[in-house]
Amino acid sequence: MSEQQAVPGDAPGGTGSGDAPEKRTLNIGFMALTDAASVIVAATQGFAEKHGLTLNLQRQTSWAGLRDKLLSGELDAAHSLYGLIYGVQLGLGAPATDMAVLMGLNQNGQSINLSQPLLDAGVSSGEALRQHAHQQGARLTFAQTFPTGTHAMWLYYWLASQGIHPLRDVDSVVVPPPQMIAHLKARRIDGLCVGEPWSAQAVDEGLGCTIATSQSIWADHPEKVLGCTRAFVERHPNSARALIMAVLEASRFIDESEENKRSTAQLLSGHDYVDAPLSAIQPRFLGQYQDGLGHAWLDAHPLRFHADGAVNMPYLSDAMWFMTQFRRWGLLRDDPDYLGVARQVQQLGLYRAAAQALNIPIPADMRSATLLDGTCWDGSDPTGYARSFSLHALADSPAVAL
Repeated sequence: MSEQQAVPGDAPGGTGSGDAPEKRTLNIGFMALTDAASVIVAATQGFAEKHGLTLNLQRQTSWAGLRDKLLSGELDAAHSLYGLIYGVQLGLGAPATDMAVLMGLNQNGQSINLSQPLLDAGVSSGEALRQHAHQQGARLTFAQTFPTGTHAMWLYYWLASQGIHPLRDVDSVVVPPPQMIAHLKARRIDGLCVGEPWSAQAVDEGLGCTIATSQSIWADHPEKVLGCTRAFVERHPNSARALIMAVLEASRFIDESEENKRSTAQLLSGHDYVDAPLSAIQPRFLGQYQDGLGHAWLDAHPLRFHADGAVNMPYLSDAMWFMTQFRRWGLLRDDPDYLGVARQVQQLGLYRAAAQALNIPIPADMRSATLLDGTCWDGSDPTGYARSFSLHALADSPAVAL
């Protein structure tokens, strides 16, 4: 895949001459993760230009730094954790600021790993980990990438499903994704939850095993989003819609064929983007897993970027789920107006306009799923759902500094 691949298409703006972007050059943040693929492809393969935009990609070193640059206006939009956007909206760890989710970027593709010292101690299953975590004096430390982020929520959910209270039985620390390998090597952490390629690279380097994938917790779960402040959307609605269209087309391109996925993986491995070996990126990008315990499989729910628009819809129910987990783990003291907040943040009107202009199917704004522990989530009773778990921290203080 070339750095500048011309993409034929309509006039800049994509929906008509009166819809030209108000701001044509946008600063777009991303983290060194495989699931930044659609943003990187949109910026480098002609999709942004087709819609009248130039995207200046800016790789960030931490999610906290990315958040701060979104809030300061240094970044116009970013490849972002779902929970980061909603944490800021709700005033968790930063002054409450009106935020916007323009679209979903991907589903699936994150992992929970255990360290090699734990494997050497015979801990290679959830049950063994539960027994080990409850031993007196065996205080384990797990890393995730941001206090309100998806990785914290997947880690907490999975640990709780194994009978391990994530805030009482173990310690949790924040480590930026590219630093996970160094922390494993230094034996500062006993496990982690992170996006690819860092989980795969840890296995490749003999630093432990993958004990669970995020899709084993929730098949086709929401993951990264294209996020920005609501002020950006209000000032530049045409630019926001053009940006959605560019990334939608890039998402569709990636998922069209294995050839496109392979060329995208090659692009991502470059120094300016993920800067990791292709051997750590490509297999799991294609859904090919091996866990370091002798098991290999082709995952039924691999990392995906489009799926005829099913990935990209900014579902109200997806947003509400993250808020229920904030409430479950004590990050929120009270129940928010789950649906009301989601309707404020999810930019459904802009998304529908962009998808309709590209003839991309638009699913309903609520969906349902049954998660690993058998609980069903459909968004109908978020307050009751947040209280339904046997392991929770509804009365606790937040255990992780924001």
